[in-house]
Amino acid sequence: MKQAKILAVALATVVALTVPTRATEISGAGATFPYPIYAKWADTYKKETGIALNYQSIGSGGGIKQIIANTVTFGASDMPLKADELEKNGLVQFPTVLGGVIPVFNLEGVAAHELVLNGDLLGKIFAGEITRWDDAAIKAINPTVKLPAQAIAVVHRSDASGTTFIFTDYLSKVSASWTLKVGVGTAVQWPVGIGAKGNEGVANMVMQTRGAIGYVEYAYAKQNNVKGARLVNKSGKTVAPDASAFRSAAENADWTGTPGFGVILTDQQGRDAWPIAGATFILMHKRPRDPVAAAETLRFFAWAYANGAKMAEELDYVAMPASVFAAVQEMWARDIKDSSGKAVLSPSR
Repeated sequence: MKQAKILAVALATVVALTVPTRATEISGAGATFPYPIYAKWADTYKKETGIALNYQSIGSGGGIKQIIANTVTFGASDMPLKADELEKNGLVQFPTVLGGVIPVFNLEGVAAHELVLNGDLLGKIFAGEITRWDDAAIKAINPTVKLPAQAIAVVHRSDASGTTFIFTDYLSKVSASWTLKVGVGTAVQWPVGIGAKGNEGVANMVMQTRGAIGYVEYAYAKQNNVKGARLVNKSGKTVAPDASAFRSAAENADWTGTPGFGVILTDQQGRDAWPIAGATFILMHKRPRDPVAAAETLRFFAWAYANGAKMAEELDYVAMPASVFAAVQEMWARDIKDSSGKAVLSPSR
C-alpha cells in the first residue's frame, strides 16, 4: 500500500511537470521603433490577463542577435530578414504595425513641418556634402523659410538599428551621393555626425543641439515634441508625416506574396505616400526552446492584432490589415511547433 501511494505521488508529479501551464511573463528584445506601442499594448494586456511583457528596447541588431542566441522568446526588427536568413536560423517572421521614419531638426524660428526636404538633399546632408542650413539647394525649395547661416549638425544612430535600415534604404533609392559613399544597413559607416543610442537618444540629441538634424520613428518625434520636416515623395508631392501618409505607402504592399512577409515600404508611389515608411517585425524560433512561453507570446500578439488597432492609431502607427493577421495565424499553426510536432498555439493548448 505504501509503495502504491509513493507510485501515485510520483506519477502525479510527472503529469504536473509535463502538462503545459501558462507563462507569467513574455520576454522579447529588439527594435526601438515599435517600443511605444508595445509598451502600451503590454500595459493593457497585463491589466486584462495578468501576463507581463518584458521587452528590452535595444535596437533591431540586438534583437536579431538575442533571438538567434535563444536568450529571449521573440526578437524584434524593423529590417525584415531574408528567406535564406530565416531558414538558416530556424526562424519565422511576421509584421505587427506600420510606421514612418521622419527627419527631425532643431532650427530656431523654423516651425515643425515648415521645412521641406527631398531625398537628394537628405542624402547630401547625411553624406556631409551639404554642411550649412543656408545652402542654396536647401533655400531653393524653402523660398519663404528664414534659414539661418548655421552649420548643420548631423545626428545618427550609434547602435545597429532597423530605423537606420529604413532610412538608409530610402537614401540609397533617391540619392546618388549616399549610394556611392555609404549604402544600406542597420549599421553603416557615417561620413559625418554625432551618434546616439536608440530613437529616444537621437530625439534627445537633436533637441539639445542647435542646428541639428536626425531621423526618428514618428512616435518619438511626437512624444518628445521635436520638429519634423515635410518631404517630397516619389510622385513629386510634398507630404507631411502622419498615419494616413504611412498607410498610403502600404496600399499596394504584397504581404502574403513576399517571403517572411518581408515587405520594404520606402520610396513608394502614391500621391499621399510618406517616402520613409516601414513595418516592424517579430522573429521567433520554429522550434522554440520553451513552447509554453512561445504560446503565450503568440496569444499576446493575437490579442494585439484583434484589440490594439485603436491604441496603435493613437500613437500614429498603422495597424496591419485583417487579411495579414489571418495569413500570420496560418503561418503560426503551420510553422511554430513543439518537439512533438504539434503547433504551440492551437485550440487545445
